[in-house]
Amino acid sequence: MTTIRLGTRASVLAQTQAGTVADALRSRGVAVEMVPMRSEGDTNRASLSTLGGTGVFAAGLREALLAGEFDIVVHSYKDLPTAPHPGLEVIATPARADHRDVLCAQAPLAELRAGARVGTGSPRRRAQLLAAREDLEVVDIRGNVDTRLAMVTDGALDGVVLAAAGLERIGRQEHIAEVFEWPTAPAQGALAVEARTGDEEIAALVKQVDDERTGQAVAVERAFLAELEAGCSAPLAASATVRFGRVSLRAVAYSLDGQRRHGARLDDRLTDPEAIGVRAARSLIQAGVQEWLQAGSG
Repeated sequence: MTTIRLGTRASVLAQTQAGTVADALRSRGVAVEMVPMRSEGDTNRASLSTLGGTGVFAAGLREALLAGEFDIVVHSYKDLPTAPHPGLEVIATPARADHRDVLCAQAPLAELRAGARVGTGSPRRRAQLLAAREDLEVVDIRGNVDTRLAMVTDGALDGVVLAAAGLERIGRQEHIAEVFEWPTAPAQGALAVEARTGDEEIAALVKQVDDERTGQAVAVERAFLAELEAGCSAPLAASATVRFGRVSLRAVAYSLDGQRRHGARLDDRLTDPEAIGVRAARSLIQAGVQEWLQAGSG
């Protein structure tokens, strides 16, 4: 029997995410060996924008996969650049977890003190926080989930914004004070299983855990991101829902200070997911949002 070597980042959250894929494969009779490794994104404490933004967490895993150290790797899909990686392909997208953002604090956002200090490493979340409350001091933070939660319990911050999916996967839901209904990063809450192109035996085994609707929704969101030629350091949000052969997309671009935004809402038949994402992006381009994004990246 083939044993699949599954590569993952070494953080608790990454290993937990990869473990859900491993367990799903094992339940289908596939033998899996988990192989953790550290990436630059895990060890370097600098801001994501200075590290290079999208792809910093995936680069080391991809190099090891191409070198034959693993058979597959599991990524947080939102961490992957939208451009295809030579020699690699995403062969499965398991069912998506809760894609929403949450506030971990002692109270909901509206009840925090004036000038409250709220932490996030995401320019998109920064903009959304400031759009909700101009008086906030938004603090750029790094670190794993427990490190960020400790900033609140230790009193260094009044709150932090994290992904619901990550908290649920490692059992930290008790820290949630509020669930936000704003749109989130493209592919947030989704996992991507990547393998070497042409490895048909591995692909056939792993495609058993693929969820078609998740893959379609993520394709819409990432096409939106790609058309705008932006990455995870851009203040962009896109959330798509696929039901009964139709897709609903809510996409928004923000200025970094949260004071300007322009959005698009589309509801269409799901015949070409990428085309729907591209259409939403082009409507934002016509509104001039790329000037905001370029200003934010400088």
